[in-house]
Amino acid sequence: MTITETDDAPAVDERDPATLIPDAVEEVLQLAATWLAWDGAPRFGDGNAWTPLKALRRVTDHLLDHLAEIEAVLAGHTTVPDTWLGRTVTLESDWARFTETDLNEARNRLRRYAELYRIRLGGQSAEDLDRTRPQAWTLRQIAHHVAGVTYYAHQVGDLAK
Repeated sequence: MTITETDDAPAVDERDPATLIPDAVEEVLQLAATWLAWDGAPRFGDGNAWTPLKALRRVTDHLLDHLAEIEAVLAGHTTVPDTWLGRTVTLESDWARFTETDLNEARNRLRRYAELYRIRLGGQSAEDLDRTRPQAWTLRQIAHHVAGVTYYAHQVGDLAK
C-alpha cells in the first residue's frame, strides 16, 4: 500500500474503505438516539461548545465535503476550497431542541451519505484507492479520515447514561 506523504495524512489499515463510513454513521446515529434527552445545556470539549444539532451539522458537512473531494478527484478536477468555520462556531440554529423528527431526518440523511460512500469506494480497485496524488491524500486515506466523523458525536456523547 502506497501512502501519500502529507503533513496530516491519516493512518490507514486493511479494513475495507467502503465499510468505514457506513459503520461510523451507525455509531453516530446510535449516540444521536440518546440526544432526545438533551437538557439544552451545551457540552464542552476540545475548546468548543457542543449541542446535538451542531454535532450533526458537522457530521453532515464533513461527509459532504469529502464526498465532493472524492468525486472531483475521480473526475480529474480540482476540489472546491474549504472555507468552513467548522467546529469553531456554534450557529444560532445549533441551539434548537433535538426532537424525534430531527433524529429521523438525521437517520435518512446520514444513511444516504453512507450509502454513497459505500457505492463509490466499493467500486474502486486497491490500486485506485492507494493512487498517490501530489499534496493530497489517497482515497483510502480520505475514507479513514472521514470515518472519524464519530468525533463530533462523541463531543455530545451518550445522554442515556
